Amino acid sequence: MSAIAGIYRFGHAAVCAEEGEKMMQTLQKYPADRVCIWHEGSIFLGCHAQHVTPESIHEHLPFYDELRDLAITADAIIDNRAELFERLAVGQGQRQDITDSELILLAYDKWGVDAAGYLIGDFAFVIWDAKEHRLYGARDMTGNRTLYTYQHDGGFAFSTVIAPLWVLSSLRKELHEPWLAEFLSIRAMQESVDIGTTAYKHINQLPPAHWFTMEEGKQTLHKYACLEEVEPLRLKTGGEYIEAFREVFSQAVNARLRTHRAVGAALSGGLDSGAVASFAAPSLHLQHKPLHAYSYVPVQDFTDWTPPTLLANERSYIHSTARYVGNIQENYMDFEGKSPFSEIDMWLELMEAPYKYFENSFWIRGFYEKAQEHNVGVLLTGARGNFTVSWGPALDYYARQFRRLHWLQSLQGVWQYSKLTGNRMSHLLPVVLKKATSLEACTWLRHSHRSPIPSLIHPEFAKRMNVEDIPVLSGTGWRKSADQTRKEKFSNLAIANKNGVMATKLSLRYGLWERDPTGDSRVIRFCLSVPFEQYVQNGRDRALIRKAMRDHLPDDVRLNQRVRGVQPADWLHRMIPCWDEFMGELQVMCHDLRAAEYLNMDYIKTAMANYRSPRPEQASDPNIRLFMHSLIVYRFLCGLN
Repeated sequence: MSAIAGIYRFGHAAVCAEEGEKMMQTLQKYPADRVCIWHEGSIFLGCHAQHVTPESIHEHLPFYDELRDLAITADAIIDNRAELFERLAVGQGQRQDITDSELILLAYDKWGVDAAGYLIGDFAFVIWDAKEHRLYGARDMTGNRTLYTYQHDGGFAFSTVIAPLWVLSSLRKELHEPWLAEFLSIRAMQESVDIGTTAYKHINQLPPAHWFTMEEGKQTLHKYACLEEVEPLRLKTGGEYIEAFREVFSQAVNARLRTHRAVGAALSGGLDSGAVASFAAPSLHLQHKPLHAYSYVPVQDFTDWTPPTLLANERSYIHSTARYVGNIQENYMDFEGKSPFSEIDMWLELMEAPYKYFENSFWIRGFYEKAQEHNVGVLLTGARGNFTVSWGPALDYYARQFRRLHWLQSLQGVWQYSKLTGNRMSHLLPVVLKKATSLEACTWLRHSHRSPIPSLIHPEFAKRMNVEDIPVLSGTGWRKSADQTRKEKFSNLAIANKNGVMATKLSLRYGLWERDPTGDSRVIRFCLSVPFEQYVQNGRDRALIRKAMRDHLPDDVRLNQRVRGVQPADWLHRMIPCWDEFMGELQVMCHDLRAAEYLNMDYIKTAMANYRSPRPEQASDPNIRLFMHSLIVYRFLCGLN
């Protein structure tokens, strides 16, 4: 794991080594096991390395391969090492000690610019090919590591984070208004439509699943992978699907345990993180290591206001998983005194841009802090599991059966689902019928759909930036089939980019690597290839993982369809003690001329009058969420001055 940086001067001009060294100095705020640079002629490469894998302890980056005349700097963990060793004919005696960066160089030497497509793992790297006088770089398929770039008339620069680029004499810190307009207009968690841009003028980012080349001022950008394009998998029995699932999932989990340090996991009471822990803990037991589990629980004085189908405190289910699986050290944390409001400045400094996931900010960062105390090198999550390993929306499946005129099977399935979930048939049938008749809604109905969430962007700014017609992305799934919506989760690289940016910057700050087996490209492709009917059976949603986790998870977790966890239901409860301070800052914001240019101040001022004394159960109120988002953007704008 590394923060990498570099400069390439066009026209064979010599790069200023002092400028490169200044870039590296900005990375000193991150912990490092080794800091090195490589400088030759028109190229400067740097690496601020954190050792995570056993091989990385002896890895020297940047690395220059004199035989091939190639130099590399990399932020990478490669998971398909065994496969690459065979493809690249690496001898048995070399395999144990060969580093991931050397493996990437060998892949480039064999496959050239197509090399990235053969790599599985989390990576961003840049290679200088002196023979071709070419700079080549790539980012992993699911965007788990970042790479920012800046090009001007005289050269090109790159870095894992944005801060090192500001030392370049030709670059000024300026707001990129089109990016901000998209950020404010998109009401889902995505930040922008054009994921090649950033919040700053002139600074771009390499999108997930892309490689680039830079040759004398000419840049080529190429998308090398499409995860959603898969061939359907047809096996003979349900048991074969279960065995195939266990094999690919086990492979993904075990690949992510490769560290000489401790291993941690974010553990909730659900299927995704529980499945990851249930495969990781036994493997770690063989290495005489425990699995450190980190779990969020509400503060003690919180009264759960959520409906019976939601659970704010999942402690009982988490403990059940830990007790059943074994070799798990539980850490329950309520983060008393922390709130989304107290975290804003830290997250803005960390992310280098505005962010939207404020409700989870205090406990996500808290997990990293605790894991750092335990010398964790790898922090496992199941973040993408809802659309991979534990996918299986039952009502959508039965709606599809109804549309195909399989009425009896559809009704039987809904009846079985009602028994398992405790929902009445009278409540479920209208939902299924609506889904069955609106999957291909006509054009006028699509355009008539409007989100109840108020708009954060100033109307005139939206008009000036031409973003008035950006779709409400969070509301599109209802008019498409469930499997279409699912595939779009993987074709929409903005989602992958958001997750990767957060994971990269947190990992650098705390010296540990977040790794998600449910987002492994092999797992994604396998899960997308499995027929819908394997995911919903006899009223069971998420049927494939429920069956596959037999003997891996306790039944109260594995078969639970009556309640699901919600995190964090107490975020607004945490802010009530500082509510006056929060509203006071919003008042200041409302009189700020620059903020007024971008934010919908008229709406914000009107809405504020109705929220002088909020209640914890208003945590999902769109207006209160708008207040938080506007304040985050306001503080970001203040930081630009």
